Amino acid sequence: MIKLHVTNRDGSQVTLSAQEGASLMDALRDAAVEGIDAICGGVCSCATCHVHLSPEWFAKLPLTDENEQELLADSEHRTPTSRLSCQIPLTPDLDGLTLTVAEED
Repeated sequence: MIKLHVTNRDGSQVTLSAQEGASLMDALRDAAVEGIDAICGGVCSCATCHVHLSPEWFAKLPLTDENEQELLADSEHRTPTSRLSCQIPLTPDLDGLTLTVAEED
């Protein structure tokens, strides 16, 4: 199991366990994390799974592709460590991942 440390939009924090191989979006949605609407179901077309990663974790991920960059570019709440959680597969290297759910656009 992969441990995830999530800060919700209201500032509350929760630690979740997720299956290796799932997407971060699936894990957050399955845990009913508020603000992870995932309207498109994880096909990178809506940006309703926007999260901010801690810088040390952001550096461990592959670069965003053009589609993800375009979706994030439209967000008022984009930060240098913004990602769409649907584009992050959970691997053992991400055990302990720390993130914050982005504000709604």
